Amino acid sequence: MKAIVIHAAKDLRVEDRDSEAAGPDQVEIALEAGGICGSDLHYFNHGGFGTVRLKEPMILGHEVAGRITALGSSVSGLAVGDRVAISPSRPCNSCHYCLKGQQNQCLNMRFYGSAMPFPHIQGAFRQHLVAESWQCHKVADGVSIHEAAMAEPFAVTLHAVNRAGGLLGKRVLVTGCGPIGALAIIAARAHGAREIVATDVMDGVLELAGKIGADRTINVATDPEELSAYGTNKGSFDVMFEASGNERAVRSGLEVLAPRGILMQLGLGGDIAIPQNMVVAKEIEIRGTFRFHEEFGLAVDLINKARVNLKPLLTGVYDLKDAVEAFEIAGDRSRSMKVQIAF
Repeated sequence: MKAIVIHAAKDLRVEDRDSEAAGPDQVEIALEAGGICGSDLHYFNHGGFGTVRLKEPMILGHEVAGRITALGSSVSGLAVGDRVAISPSRPCNSCHYCLKGQQNQCLNMRFYGSAMPFPHIQGAFRQHLVAESWQCHKVADGVSIHEAAMAEPFAVTLHAVNRAGGLLGKRVLVTGCGPIGALAIIAARAHGAREIVATDVMDGVLELAGKIGADRTINVATDPEELSAYGTNKGSFDVMFEASGNERAVRSGLEVLAPRGILMQLGLGGDIAIPQNMVVAKEIEIRGTFRFHEEFGLAVDLINKARVNLKPLLTGVYDLKDAVEAFEIAGDRSRSMKVQIAF
C-alpha cells in the first residue's frame, strides 16, 4: 500500500508500506479521505513542535474515514462495506488517568501520527488501515465521506465545549478562525450559545465564520477598537474559545471577558505573558483543553443527523500522489481552510 511519510521538515514522501491483517477484534479499512491537521503541518514545516521532534520516519494523519473491507473473527455490529469514521484516540484503559475517566490524558496513548513517544506512533494516512472495532463509527447514508473525516477536529471542539460547561444562553467569543476556531463556532451554536463573535486578522476566514454561525465578525488587525468596545462595564463575554495561540488574542480576550468568565485555550503557541491582576480582579478561569475521547461518537452522531453542517469548511481534496502540494496548500491560510487527501 501507499502511505504518506514525513522524514524531516519539508521532506514528505509517498512510500510503499506493508499492509496488515485484522486480528480478532479488529477491522480492515480502505481509507477514502484524510484531513490535514495543524499538527501534521508542524511536522511538515518544522519537523515537530515545542519539544516534540521527529526522530524517525513517521506516517502522518489522524483525521480519517473509509470503508470496511474485512472483519476480525470476534467483531460484531459492523459489516464489510460499512463506511466509518475512525477515532484516532487509542488509550490503554488501564493507567491511572484512564481509570479516572480521563482517557485523553492516558499515559500510554497511541494517538495516530504522534512523535511524542519513541518509537513514534505511526499515523493513518495510508491506503489500508487496521483499527480496533470500537474505534469505528458508522457513517450514515447520504453523508459525504469527506464530512465524516472532519469528525476528529470537530470532536476537539466538542471536548472544549464540554470543558467550558453549559453554553445555553451564553455570549461567546472565538479568537482565531482557522479550522478549529471555525468548528468551535459550529459547536457553540449547536450547544445553545446566545451570541457568537469571531475575530481574526484575515477577511476571507471571517467571511466564512459569518456563514457558519458567527453573529458578528471582527478583523482585529484593521478594526481592533470594535473588539475593545466589548470591554465596557468590565466585559461582555461569558466564554472565550482561544484558537489562535497568539498572545495578543489572549490579552485582548481577557479584557472583554466578563467577571467570572472562562477562557478556553485551544490554540497552541509558546510561552506568553498575561495580565495577572486582571485575571484575579475579574475572577477569570483559564482552562486548557486537550484532544477528546467520548466526544468523537457525539461528533459523528451530529454529522449523521445533519444537526451540523461541516461541508463549508472543506476547501480542497487532493489525490494521494499530490500529497506534497496538498500540504503546501493546507499551510496557506489565504487559500485554504480544511484540505483533505483522497486515498
